[in-house]
Amino acid sequence: MKENRRDRDDEGRARSARPRDGLGRPLAYGVPGVERGPEGVVRTPGETLSEAQRLLDAGKPFHAHEVFEDAWKSGPDAERALWKGMAQLAVGLTHAARGNATGGARLLLRGAEAIAPFRGPYGIDVPGLTSWARELAVRVAGGAEVDAAREAPRLTSLTH
Repeated sequence: MKENRRDRDDEGRARSARPRDGLGRPLAYGVPGVERGPEGVVRTPGETLSEAQRLLDAGKPFHAHEVFEDAWKSGPDAERALWKGMAQLAVGLTHAARGNATGGARLLLRGAEAIAPFRGPYGIDVPGLTSWARELAVRVAGGAEVDAAREAPRLTSLTH
């Protein structure tokens, strides 16, 4: 019988204990990585946007995606598509910065489509984000290299 050597969390779920870099890529055990935030944190929408913006600006879209994932899992049903779309934008930027042009472009477009029906709740700049995502998807699909920090979008309008 084959022994199961997968890392497990406190509840017994498979969870890699390997350190990760700023784009969420696994590193070798023992190598210092970027600390991940706790999962399942319930934040207000404003706190979610503020924390995600901080992480995006720092070139950590993978970590921002996890913040949005917490929001979609803990928020009201009517907002799940919004937060899931925001997470897709962040993970699309992650894949684009990792060099995965196909996956990055696809997720950016999927995220833009998901948030497009919303009319700027919490000051989210839906038109600006959808435009940013579509333009970046075209550049990524065309082979452009992406620096996650330089490409970080503004999540909210400046007037909010």
